[in-house]
Amino acid sequence: MQLKIMPKKKRLSAGRVPLILFLCQMISALEVPLDLVQPPTITQQSPKDYIIDPRENIVIQCEAKGKPPPSFSWTRNGTHFDIDKDPLVTMKTGSGTLIINIMSEGKAETYEGVYQCTARNERGAAISNNIVIRPSRSPLWTKEKLEPMILQNGQPLVLPCRPPIGLPPAIIFWMDNSFQRLPQSERVSQGLNGDLYFSNVLPEDTREDYICYARFNHTQTIQQKQPISVKVISVDELNDTLAANLSDTEFYSAKSSRERPPTFLTPEGNASRKEELRGNVLSLECIAEGLPTPIIYWIKEDGILPVNRTFYQNFKKTLQITHVSEADSGNYQCIAKNPLGAIHHTISVTVKAAPYWIVAPQNLVLSPGEDGSLICRANGNPKPRISWLTNGVPIEIAPDDPSRKIDGDTIIFSNVQERSSAVYQCNASNEYGYLLANAFVNVLAEPPRILTSANTLYQVIANRPALLDCAFFGSPLPTIEWFKGAKGRALHEDIYILHENGTLEIPVAQKDSTGTYTCVARNKLGMAKNEVHLEIKDPTRIIKQPEYAIVQRGSTVSFECKVKHDHTLIPTVMWLKDNGELPSDERFTVDKDHLVVTDVDDRDGGTYTCVANTTLDKVSASAVLSVVDVPNPPIDLELTNQLDKSVQLTWTPGDDNNSPITKFIIEYEDTMHEAGLWHHQAEVSGTQTTAQLKLSPYVNYSFRVTAVNNIGQSLPSEASEQYFTKAAEPDKNPTEVEGLGSEPDNLVITWKPLNGFESNGPGLQYKVSWRQKDGDDEWTSVLVANVSKYIVSGTPTFVPYLIKVQALNDVGFAPEPAEVMGHSGEDLPMVAPGNVHVNVINSTLAEVHWDPVPLKSIRGLLQGYRIYYWKAQSSSRRDKRHIEKKILTFQGNKTHGMLPGLEPFSHYALNVRVVNGKGEGPASPDRVFHTPEGVPSAPSSLKIMNPSLDSLTLEWDPPSHPNGILTEYTLKYQPINSTHELGPLLDLKIPANKTRWILKDLNFSTRYKFYFYAHTSAGPGSHITEEAITTMDAAMASRQVDIATQGWFIGLMCAVALLILILLIVCFIRRNKGGKYPVKEKEDAHADPEIQPMKEDDGTFGEYRSFESDAEDHKPLKKGSRTPSDRTVKKEDSDDSLVDYGEGVNGQFNEDGSFIGQYSDQLVHWKNKTTEWTCLGLRQKHNDESHSECISALREQ
Repeated sequence: MQLKIMPKKKRLSAGRVPLILFLCQMISALEVPLDLVQPPTITQQSPKDYIIDPRENIVIQCEAKGKPPPSFSWTRNGTHFDIDKDPLVTMKTGSGTLIINIMSEGKAETYEGVYQCTARNERGAAISNNIVIRPSRSPLWTKEKLEPMILQNGQPLVLPCRPPIGLPPAIIFWMDNSFQRLPQSERVSQGLNGDLYFSNVLPEDTREDYICYARFNHTQTIQQKQPISVKVISVDELNDTLAANLSDTEFYSAKSSRERPPTFLTPEGNASRKEELRGNVLSLECIAEGLPTPIIYWIKEDGILPVNRTFYQNFKKTLQITHVSEADSGNYQCIAKNPLGAIHHTISVTVKAAPYWIVAPQNLVLSPGEDGSLICRANGNPKPRISWLTNGVPIEIAPDDPSRKIDGDTIIFSNVQERSSAVYQCNASNEYGYLLANAFVNVLAEPPRILTSANTLYQVIANRPALLDCAFFGSPLPTIEWFKGAKGRALHEDIYILHENGTLEIPVAQKDSTGTYTCVARNKLGMAKNEVHLEIKDPTRIIKQPEYAIVQRGSTVSFECKVKHDHTLIPTVMWLKDNGELPSDERFTVDKDHLVVTDVDDRDGGTYTCVANTTLDKVSASAVLSVVDVPNPPIDLELTNQLDKSVQLTWTPGDDNNSPITKFIIEYEDTMHEAGLWHHQAEVSGTQTTAQLKLSPYVNYSFRVTAVNNIGQSLPSEASEQYFTKAAEPDKNPTEVEGLGSEPDNLVITWKPLNGFESNGPGLQYKVSWRQKDGDDEWTSVLVANVSKYIVSGTPTFVPYLIKVQALNDVGFAPEPAEVMGHSGEDLPMVAPGNVHVNVINSTLAEVHWDPVPLKSIRGLLQGYRIYYWKAQSSSRRDKRHIEKKILTFQGNKTHGMLPGLEPFSHYALNVRVVNGKGEGPASPDRVFHTPEGVPSAPSSLKIMNPSLDSLTLEWDPPSHPNGILTEYTLKYQPINSTHELGPLLDLKIPANKTRWILKDLNFSTRYKFYFYAHTSAGPGSHITEEAITTMDAAMASRQVDIATQGWFIGLMCAVALLILILLIVCFIRRNKGGKYPVKEKEDAHADPEIQPMKEDDGTFGEYRSFESDAEDHKPLKKGSRTPSDRTVKKEDSDDSLVDYGEGVNGQFNEDGSFIGQYSDQLVHWKNKTTEWTCLGLRQKHNDESHSECISALREQ
């Protein structure tokens, strides 16, 4: 089914409402093409009420179109205006616009009048509105003498303006001689008539330059009234002025300056009436006088003020309602109220209406024989009268046309012919104005034509409506059909909408809507078609929107805006601040996706909008920037309710800088006692602006307030006025009262004095009182000045006293103070502790006991007991040496104490003394005690010298601290093999008087480890360790040297080396061929270890060298540091070396890195060592003879 033209759709959804305007514009554009014959149409004309500037040429516009082009004529004040007879008047070529040249000569007033333009051609005549030409006027004020106005303080006043009547009406304002606008308020304001109203006058209203100005915008001129002088005087001044014989008009004395209820200055009376035209702004005004100044309220009786159209001006004295309609008619009431009463005034409002269109007549194109109608329907208040004209002539006197019939506001046409073409005018008028509309009837016979350009490309964003234009013309009216695609697939009504102007609407365009669409127009005279193309684009989206930001002043903020768009469209991204351009400031930088603002200040706060535009769509996203900072300081500090010990402080908060104030901190300054020093007084919540403060007497207070928010603390406010509180007696006494004697016969009483703030009045003193605690004496008192100490002389030694210190000033005494106990001065103790005896616990610790000294003999506060002890002489050497005395103090009333850290086997002496605050008492008799023997320290040194084949010589020094009498030395030793394993441990006792010992019957070429320590009767002390090695047998060494130097031996070694080289070559060849060889071959290729040569450079045996080298590198048993608990030494992996396996540097490697003769060498080595250890075991079990035989057998091997 083809989609044919249908009535305009009424079912536009909310999402399609923006299309209405566009569609209406397209409908109105369906006009007769200008290449076709048509009656004239007025396209442009001057306004009905045309106020001209008399200093410029007069231009009266009248433009029209038609086919053939129309001719123009004018009437003035209802009669023909012959422009040819007036040389100052010309008509623009091809136009009906008149130009009246009054700048060269002539006056504007000459051409005042009512003008009307007529555009005519062979098909009819169209007429313009009646254009009323009036020149603007800005007349001067009439000369008048204005006497000064003198009135009493508090009286009402109205300064009249009464501006001259101009055209258009002037704009009124009041200024002074300096062209500064006079300030207005609820008390002083300008009325709608231009007068300046004072509800009550104040002395500051006195001035001589109240000037009313009238500005005439049309001529850009300002006229000025003569200045008015106003003087406001008090009652006393008024009485003096009466003698000057002022007239009644110059003197306002009818009313008293006392407070009074409101009275209206304008409008007068209790009721008034107001008329306004529909569509205008309704302005209602009420201004009242009174003292205090009245407040104005507005209500509508039996109705509600329209929410979105009601505005208040002039401090609510003026009520304005915009776009008024008949529904706004009714009674409005203004109420003026102050504390002494209230009055009201009722304004009855009637809304009238000049004519307005209900249905305006539209051009009508008909084909011969068709029917049609013109409708002219208007409304107004009162209801307008409808009249018809044809070609500018009232229809009643126009030539008859049988095809038309008039029916009130409608003309009905039937069976029209070409002669029926004409222009009809509809006039709707009432007393408030008129409407005039031209509508032609054009009878044509034309086949369809499509006015939209061929192959027009439409680009639409997906999911939005698509409107494909098909502007057409034809007579009779063509029908419109739409098709999609080359195959002419018809479009269905359920998806598409076809409007009366031929436009095809796709309500929700999708990607599959892309394609070619064909519009076909048909009537009985023919057919026309046109193709258009539609492309659907992806919508532009903001995928990363700017986010709300709160930043502190001076910091940097960044907003991000990432845009995704159709790849065929090029977007432009711009940033706005508060819907305007960004400030021209280098602090604002914009890159691809970001807006960055540095050094943010308060002006930068607001809404930032990222706008992404393409040729088809526009998207935006906004974020609010809140610039926060510490609050501004509070202002306007005021002290009220001033009492002796309290005051109320009020203040006005400063700007919170977008971060709510959380609290206020109140501080005070005592300008009399501590000027410049501020103290904390109180804190209140951030919602409070008042605080009740407790005060102290005799303080000259100033207060300041600091505001705090989440960002920080404001600067302090300005200081408040000073407030000096009355003096009073002190309400507290000094603190930290103490009584301590500095000498045996005095009592020093000290206290912390009151500060100036705590004194509460002038003449601060202290009453110091004392008496003995354990007596019946009366209190002794003395008054002292503002000091912190008093000394009582002639007191007994160390006697308890009761003390009290009371503050007083010129007003009176502080409350009774608390009593404090003190003591008079101390003296040195008189008696030494008795019955001192010592209990020796061990060689380094002793316990001392004594009897306590009687308290009376201490003559002071007991601090403790002090023991002096020193080393008198050695029990072993019996020589006297000077030893520095040592001191131990025991706190409190102790009767015993421990002496640690004593030296064993020593002679000590000690005494005990009691200690008080003054010092020490006499010493007790010296007591002597001895410490028992202890174990000695290690010998001071141990040296091993003169190594031989089977012996070593040991020398040592005795212990530096024998701690007793040495009884003997113990020597323990054990052999160490080449793998650092320990052999059997042997020990030997040596007399105490020896310092040298030769140790015999040792194994040759063997390393030994020695442990050496001393004994006293208390037992063995700590040991010292050392290691040494015996030498080799000389004969064996010389034999090995002889063999190593024999020629046959050297030749043998060369042969072995050659053989090894051959084996290496063979192995290399076999390896390249993938062959393998066993470890057994390597073992067989190794020579006998017994004939290994020794090194030629030092002549030592390879084994000895190996052992020595190994020991030198590692020293595993030095001072027992590597001796495990099982007396074995484990060789670490890192200790492996060539000499351990290969008899020194002559050891050889096979190709794979293994030792030649590895296994056989080790076997012999282990055999020899085992034999040596076996010989040692025989010696231990039997005797030295068995040991010697064993060694001989070893040598034979």
